[in-house]
Amino acid sequence: MEIIPAIDIIDGKCVRLTEGDYQKRTAYHSTPLEMAKIYADHGIKRLHVVDLDGAKAGTVINWKTIEEIASNTDLVIDFGGGVKSRDDVFRIKSLGIAYVTIGSMAVKAPNVFEEWLIEFGPDNFMLGADAKDGKIMISGWLESSSIDLMTFIEGYMKKGIRNIFCTDISKDGKLEGPALDLYKVLKEKFSELHIIASGGVSSIDDIYKLNEIRCDGVIIGKAIYENRITLDQLRKFMIEMN
Repeated sequence: MEIIPAIDIIDGKCVRLTEGDYQKRTAYHSTPLEMAKIYADHGIKRLHVVDLDGAKAGTVINWKTIEEIASNTDLVIDFGGGVKSRDDVFRIKSLGIAYVTIGSMAVKAPNVFEEWLIEFGPDNFMLGADAKDGKIMISGWLESSSIDLMTFIEGYMKKGIRNIFCTDISKDGKLEGPALDLYKVLKEKFSELHIIASGGVSSIDDIYKLNEIRCDGVIIGKAIYENRITLDQLRKFMIEMN
């Protein structure tokens, strides 16, 4: 199982939201680049980066920050937040970023996203399936939809998507544990997909539980920043899994 620390960016700074609420945010002292280098120094290989300003504005805002991370580390990065055009996708890929994360566009402009899948190839994208009460949420979790989570995932699986991260928004940022039942169902229903858990991870025990139900990866945010999970614990887990 891949360990994937999250770096969420507002105004070029590392922040964490609670339940996706921009009014419930905590800013941290280290810059995104500093945090990325710390992760790399502890053996981390992957990184999940979100431009929260971009997600809210509907256009990528923090280009400078993501360029700094991509050009100064060897981390395998997925990046999203405000990606709305083919040029955005091309620019992100030209930085050497492995995956372009698409959430809102997959809901609001599926025909455009399907064109990108054909042009760039589905392996260059990660589908963000963020949900609350079983329904897809979009635009930085500010908008709800009537789209069923399972139907949404199944539809894009048929279009070639294999990489998905799913956030149960009711769990996110609350440090109350991940939605284990949801991820277990997803792995059973979509066994061929690479499914990454996100939201609610609060202890190293949560990491082991997600590994037990065969999640392919886990995104960890606030638990690291608030020292609920140490980087030494994560290094130990990765050594045990190798």
